[in-house]
Amino acid sequence: MNDQNEKLRVGILGTGAIGQVMARAIDRGEIRAELVAFADQDGARAEQFAASLIHPAPVVSLDELVRRSDLIVEAASQAALPSIVPKAIEAGKDLLIMSFGGLLGREAWFELAREKGCRIHVPSGAIAGIDGLKAAARGRLRSATLTSRKPVAALRGAKYVVEKGIDLDALKEDTIIFSGSPEEACRAFPATSNVAATLRLAAGKSTEMLVQVVAVPGGTANVHEIEAVGDFGRMRVILENVPSEDNPRTSRLAALSAVATLDGIVAGTRTAACHEETAVPTSV
Repeated sequence: MNDQNEKLRVGILGTGAIGQVMARAIDRGEIRAELVAFADQDGARAEQFAASLIHPAPVVSLDELVRRSDLIVEAASQAALPSIVPKAIEAGKDLLIMSFGGLLGREAWFELAREKGCRIHVPSGAIAGIDGLKAAARGRLRSATLTSRKPVAALRGAKYVVEKGIDLDALKEDTIIFSGSPEEACRAFPATSNVAATLRLAAGKSTEMLVQVVAVPGGTANVHEIEAVGDFGRMRVILENVPSEDNPRTSRLAALSAVATLDGIVAGTRTAACHEETAVPTSV
């Protein structure tokens, strides 16, 4: 943007729960930006949603989305990242990534962003305490554990559950169905592993980390418990998140975090809700 009074032009990839929340925030004027385009594999859904807005934006191809936008919001899936991230960075466009589990092991994207002078923004998502964890990692952070307790409804159809043949309906009590590293968690649960990725990005590769996923029969909330131990002492953070009305896999806080991050980007400030990387992050 050349003119300080010109609004940031935002394009959104994905019109699911989070994409819709962000689009409505812009459309209602809660964020001083201009919604210029959508892209979505489900073109009919995108067209229907766009038409419901006060200021409808066109549904376009990925190339056109990148061309029209100053900032591209990815609110689709981890699988969409290889299609949009390199394309946007090559064009010198900033990105706000919601499926940030797909950023683990992608240091080359951050290097390219630095070379091209653009930014990859990552919100804090469905958890809190990330600033403290990043500060602790400046010293010796010995270990970090994430225990995610999820309602059965939030786990149905998950890649790991299907591949392992886990009968969720047969569970009668809280059951640990997964235990592994953040990287393994992101591969096992690509649609719901952003919290694990956030912790890895904040704590760094050298920190011993364990992720556990607990299936909770009759549960109604996505509960994340983080415990970290290091020279700084011990930290414990527990969040009990209300699921999104449109998608039980998505916590409402994740959508609000995305809106807060975008608002911070537009305002040109680093907000408490925003964990931003402009190059290869030292914590990856």
